[in-house]
Amino acid sequence: MMKRKYRSWLVAALVLNILVIIGYGIYYYRGSLPEEIRIITGKEERISFLLPFSAKIEGEGDSLGVVEVNKEPLEKGSIKIDLSDSVIMEASEKANLKLKMKLFGIIPLKTVEISAVTPQSVAVGGSAIGIHVETDGVLVLGTTSVTGEDKMTYEPAENRLKSGDYIEKVNGKEIKNKEDLIKLLKKSDGSPLQFTVRRGNEKIRVAVTPVRTTDGTYKIGTWIRDDTQGIGTLTYITPDGKFGALGHGITDVDTGVLIEVCGGSAYDAEILRIVKGEPGTPGELSGVIHRSEEECFGTVKKNTAQGIFGTVKDNCKLSLGRDVMEIGLKQEVKKGKASIMCEINGSINTYEIEIQQIDYSNRNHAKGLVIKITDEELINLTGGIVQGMSGSPIIQNGKLIGAVTHVFIRDSTKGYGTFIENMIDN
Repeated sequence: MMKRKYRSWLVAALVLNILVIIGYGIYYYRGSLPEEIRIITGKEERISFLLPFSAKIEGEGDSLGVVEVNKEPLEKGSIKIDLSDSVIMEASEKANLKLKMKLFGIIPLKTVEISAVTPQSVAVGGSAIGIHVETDGVLVLGTTSVTGEDKMTYEPAENRLKSGDYIEKVNGKEIKNKEDLIKLLKKSDGSPLQFTVRRGNEKIRVAVTPVRTTDGTYKIGTWIRDDTQGIGTLTYITPDGKFGALGHGITDVDTGVLIEVCGGSAYDAEILRIVKGEPGTPGELSGVIHRSEEECFGTVKKNTAQGIFGTVKDNCKLSLGRDVMEIGLKQEVKKGKASIMCEINGSINTYEIEIQQIDYSNRNHAKGLVIKITDEELINLTGGIVQGMSGSPIIQNGKLIGAVTHVFIRDSTKGYGTFIENMIDN
């Protein structure tokens, strides 16, 4: 009897272990596989998954008849493939497909979108630029106490306004900047004000009563910001005059929140000083932003997690005389030698790097690549990657494949990069 129970426990434990292993495998592979794969029309693409799964590629409508999978025309609904071997694909025209993966040919694992796109070329950046953006509303950094004219301490905005809120309106009047808010506080005469606030994706209304302080002004006890600026690196300019820069979004230094912008400008910048990076302390490119109409090369339209994007002015000098390169897709990126382009000493130079790790899943768009600076000249100048180099184009095999995004605090010769696909999507 005891032996039977013991065997039953062993079988149950074995089954449980198998289920845990399968569950972990599903979780791991779902996370490590990309959401989307792109291939170039008119070009044979070899994609290596090296996974013990079966899968099928499905197409419909315009995709049928224009795509070949392992030399077999996709003329019906789907083609079965073995992901343990390389998959050869070629599309004569633009097409959209679905790659449906199954574990053991039974358990649905993941569906990956496959898009056949036309080749795209851009003018490669590398120059230092100054970015000035205006917030979409007035950004609340935090709340604090104020001393009233009666010498008492008040916190009028506590539990009403929060860090990361955007003040859009006060008593129905639109607030564009700090000056608008200060004027309405001055006119309030201490009466309660109705604030329309954007908090994440939600709009709420809160009442705040200004306090008359010892200097005779009315305050609500908040730290606020309505614009920000900084120096970064231009990544590319498209043939139709769109630009991308930084490779990551501009976040507020105090709240860490991605700043929601309503507009801004991009200017030529001049690097005046280099602070070398050291273990535990990131370095920095310090300079001056030439904020004049003549030095303004473009208008900022978007601030996203993938970078700053906008439109260049007609006949912009920054777009003249630049190298034009084809965009390299994720699957074309390989570990090994590559280079970056950036402006350190008043001119754009190319420096050698090594791509050490690649996350094709693209789970964190700003950290798809781990790179290491190997160029001794750049290491001697900056110590490696420093603030201000974000957006520096990454080149491999004559193609623009990404942009520098972050530096490792403990080792300034190492950092992260984003795939150029992430930026072009914006």
